[in-house]
Amino acid sequence: MHMVKLCVGVASVEELESYRDERAHWWDADYGEDVHVHRTRMMPKRREEMEGAASIYWVMSGQIVCRQPILRLTKFTDAEGKDYCDIVMSRDMIRTVPYPKRPFQGWRYLRAEDAPPDVGANENGNSMEIAAELARMGLL
Repeated sequence: MHMVKLCVGVASVEELESYRDERAHWWDADYGEDVHVHRTRMMPKRREEMEGAASIYWVMSGQIVCRQPILRLTKFTDAEGKDYCDIVMSRDMIRTVPYPKRPFQGWRYLRAEDAPPDVGANENGNSMEIAAELARMGLL
């Protein structure tokens, strides 16, 4: 079981990579490791089956375009007593074959069989553009 989330305000994988170091400091979420942290409001009920086995699939500009392996899901309580879920992820951004995804709020579960495949090491920019166009047309 994976997680899919809109990457609001971020238009490209490169832009997400540039933010990854800043965000943990914004939320005072320094885990003392070389990780990427994203804070969300709700803790997944299926947490046990996700930790160390799932990825978060990022939606940018209406398409799933990359994923990051989830290392663990950690409870965080702020100074006002409000609980959150810190998604502690690997810093690795793994590009996927572009897959269309309509807007939604929060995050959603994504079954492994519904997740787009990773881009192979021998893929090039032209094949990614073609895959993105085929996905937009509903043929991929």
